[in-house]
Amino acid sequence: MVQGDYPKRFMIKNICCIGAGYVGGPTMSVIADRCPHLNINVVDLNKKRIEAWNSKDLNKLPIFEPGLDEVVGNTRGKNLFFSTNVGESIKKADMVFISVNTPTKSRGIGSGEASDLSWVESCARDVAKYAEGHTIVIEKSTLPVKTAATIKSILNSVKNSFKDTEKSFAVLSNPEFLAEGTAISDLKNPDRVLIGGEDHDAIEALANIYKSWIVDEKIIRTNLWSSELSKLAANAFLAQRVSSINSLSAFCEETGANIYEVSKAIGLDNRIGDKFLKAGPGFGGSCFKKDILNLVYLSRSLGLDEVADYWESVLQINNWQQKRIYKKIVSTLFGNISNKQIGILGFAFKSNTNDFRESPAISICRDLLEERAILKIHDPKVEAKDIEKALENEFSDIDNCNNKKSRDQGGYFVVEKEIEKTFYNSHAVVILTEWEEYKIIDWENFTKNMIAPSWIFDTRNVIDESDFKSNNCNIWKIGNGIKN
Repeated sequence: MVQGDYPKRFMIKNICCIGAGYVGGPTMSVIADRCPHLNINVVDLNKKRIEAWNSKDLNKLPIFEPGLDEVVGNTRGKNLFFSTNVGESIKKADMVFISVNTPTKSRGIGSGEASDLSWVESCARDVAKYAEGHTIVIEKSTLPVKTAATIKSILNSVKNSFKDTEKSFAVLSNPEFLAEGTAISDLKNPDRVLIGGEDHDAIEALANIYKSWIVDEKIIRTNLWSSELSKLAANAFLAQRVSSINSLSAFCEETGANIYEVSKAIGLDNRIGDKFLKAGPGFGGSCFKKDILNLVYLSRSLGLDEVADYWESVLQINNWQQKRIYKKIVSTLFGNISNKQIGILGFAFKSNTNDFRESPAISICRDLLEERAILKIHDPKVEAKDIEKALENEFSDIDNCNNKKSRDQGGYFVVEKEIEKTFYNSHAVVILTEWEEYKIIDWENFTKNMIAPSWIFDTRNVIDESDFKSNNCNIWKIGNGIKN
């Protein structure tokens, strides 16, 4: 089916995406690349973010994703534009994607569990105010079930208050299923595209865009509520697998089993598969924790306490795993890390992204700093200012620390640009992100500069012990109960 087969009101020429973050920017860039006939405007109130998207240096985009720079370079200024002109972009749009942040509420009813939908509500009001004619409004942010009903209510109420009979809206749910680090490939070749809605013509108008590069068999049509729940459920299931394998990693350490051998054996069962069965310091990122908390809150609101308890346990195991690693480091270093230098390799929650939101490194570093350790942190993509922000400047940076007493007592961190410096005079080095750079470290030379008895804590299975050559250093690998 081609665009001409649709009613005139569903002829899509101009798209507006509100939100230039981790979802909106990459998603619209790929749509622009695959649909050169569409004109796409990505808008955001954050001027610095928009300036970064418009940077002449494609290495300075606000988001690091492999392949993103190439896609943006191919489309920006042609049919892809980034601006702060929210109202004007909505006015011209036939289709508006809402792709704004939906953080967990920090206060009020549902604090610590429910999603804060203030930005979504604000977007709905802007669309109702500025849109002209018929507009398809698409939920792209991860949202609680029944949020579409709220958006519909706002659109219709604001429209009626303006007494504008020329305006009409169709609301769809089109959740993203992107993994940071592989977002561009996920967008170009997705497992599925999910579109939920009640208006058949609007659903097909959106499906027709995706069919520019995706076969129709991968495009799933559902009702609104199934689409909204599917996103939460997918993230909850993935997080549950991570917590499950991490719980077994502790079991392996106590029994002499090896988690990498166990996970391989489990993963070969085609009923289970091998995805998300790598033991580590726990899951992070912007979605897993937030979506599970949302699921917990919704379950309790519906009186499903047992369901809420089940999903809450996934988060409890994740937090426990991070605490367990921190305690293991302290106990191995004779129960005292005060004023001891510890190198931290990796701050992003996973490799191939500069996203550090909910990264296990944040919790582990905080606990080590509370023990008055001196941390030397390295990450190839997370900037020093972001690391400082994540740790909330509670602990002094050595370069800015003028108080000799606080230096002597420890409890501060520095950000290193060179990997080798994290080893110098360190009692231990902890690998928290599986960056490729950490897999090719010259262990024999780097560990010579550590203080004996020195330790490498590998929480990501980065080190191939058969290639590890060092007479100066001991290794602890998560889930490895086999004594060497």
